Amino acid sequence: MIEVQNLTKRYGENTVVAGLTFTVRSGAVTGFLGPNGAGKSTTMRMMLGLTRPDAGSARIGGRPYHELAYPARQVGALLETAVPHRGLTAADHLRWIAQSSRIDRRRVAEVLETVGLTGAARRRTGTFSLGMGRRLGLAAALLGDPPVLVLDEPVNGLDAEGIRWLRDLLRSMAAEGRTVLVSSHLMTEMSAVADDLIVVSRGRLLARTSTSEFIRSHARTYVRVRASEPLRLHRELERRGASPRLAHDGSLEVDGMTAAEISRLAAAGDLPLEELSTHTGSLEETFLKLTGNGGSGGNGGNGGSGGSGTRV
Repeated sequence: MIEVQNLTKRYGENTVVAGLTFTVRSGAVTGFLGPNGAGKSTTMRMMLGLTRPDAGSARIGGRPYHELAYPARQVGALLETAVPHRGLTAADHLRWIAQSSRIDRRRVAEVLETVGLTGAARRRTGTFSLGMGRRLGLAAALLGDPPVLVLDEPVNGLDAEGIRWLRDLLRSMAAEGRTVLVSSHLMTEMSAVADDLIVVSRGRLLARTSTSEFIRSHARTYVRVRASEPLRLHRELERRGASPRLAHDGSLEVDGMTAAEISRLAAAGDLPLEELSTHTGSLEETFLKLTGNGGSGGNGGNGGSGGSGTRV
């Protein structure tokens, strides 16, 4: 497993990671979530020995990354800052990694096939699209057949088919008993693939739980009601202590009463109902609520650009 204990990183007076402590279990996909500037990428870099922490430790399989004899055979990593030499072909890039890590070169063809790049093996990486470059990065992470995967925004640049492929790949890796830690800003995708969640904001841990428990504990649950006389129903609900809110589509969103209680109230008041359903907020809604609508909280880092922004 991955064990992070009191991990802290400061840049001048700015604390980017503030005493993070968590574990990532094997046999599961763990989503690492946080708004831009929350400290996710810095934490991953400290896990991989690329950034020195000011305090605390990160261990993979019980050892710091720098103590691993052949890291690529024990930890498969994909970071957004990792860019292959543009003059190398995809196959040569992977052969170089294999040689430096004493990995059987036959693995190169295997991982190229796994990520769907067999036909591009002899193309120079400088000609690759963003999505192809991401697939090549995943191939490099898988090259040593590692028991641990640490992936920072692996879906960036992938189309819908590629995202579904990656989802299946991550699930299969976890099903084999591997430890899979993946950060992503795509909440819908995380809700579909992640078994567990680690949520951080302003460099601090907000939640470490299963995805289902996170939504159950923090999401807003309400009852949607559509009636022929919404104003009269609104008054009756308020009179009974509920908190109805008129939605844009004309329905009422009711907090403080169950669907069964609303049904009995409507029947007693001769208020015909056209819709009555219970709703729970999505992972994205829950995440934004818990992290303060996704703001970085002034945590520093470079300004973002594009759809996903720049993460620290």
